[in-house]
Amino acid sequence: MPIQIHPSRYQVLWEEFSKPYFAKIKQSLIDKKTAGEVLYPTSQKIFAAYDLTPFDEVQVVILGQDPYHGPGQAHGLSFSVPDEITKLPPSLKNIFKEVESDIWTPIPTSGNLSRRAQQWILLLNSVLTVTARYPASHSGVWREQFTDATIQVLSDQREWLVFLLRGKFAQSKTELIDQSKHLVLQTTHPSPFSAYKWFNGCKHFSQTNSYLESKWKSSIQR
Repeated sequence: MPIQIHPSRYQVLWEEFSKPYFAKIKQSLIDKKTAGEVLYPTSQKIFAAYDLTPFDEVQVVILGQDPYHGPGQAHGLSFSVPDEITKLPPSLKNIFKEVESDIWTPIPTSGNLSRRAQQWILLLNSVLTVTARYPASHSGVWREQFTDATIQVLSDQREWLVFLLRGKFAQSKTELIDQSKHLVLQTTHPSPFSAYKWFNGCKHFSQTNSYLESKWKSSIQR
């Protein structure tokens, strides 16, 4: 299972690839596939978020928990689905509704967020893989070390980023972020089970744009 990751990411995270936990993650995935488990996303897409948004271009981080566990949905970007998935996941529907009401962006027909990832938004899941039909099946502290390191490096080596943390799981990463250098916006998860508590009407997309513009950066395109 070769590592496919943007060179800029490899440069800042190269030490992580040689640590014992990373070898443990790789071997665990190999063992699961050998045992016949179906894993999402495909091995070629595990680092899609890293490939589409190079390290120096990241301005916004949207942190999810783990990939979608249904057939064909996961393609390495948090909350995103490929073009061929015509039935949008409920969480993504709620995100689109909030964007529409907040910054007057029409709800798109496709749930593919690749264009947003290429517009310097890192769509990162805390856990990069999942077993089909079993949400959060790959969660665990050692499995999150690589993405924790990603957040830590972004916090340490960059400035004036916006971190959008959705749900308790994502909010637990707050301690990795230097809030004197970055803006952290937290809400409940956009799932229908919790979006009504805090996510709906949060206005975080307009707040993100205002912050970026105050730092002389480009806002999220409408």
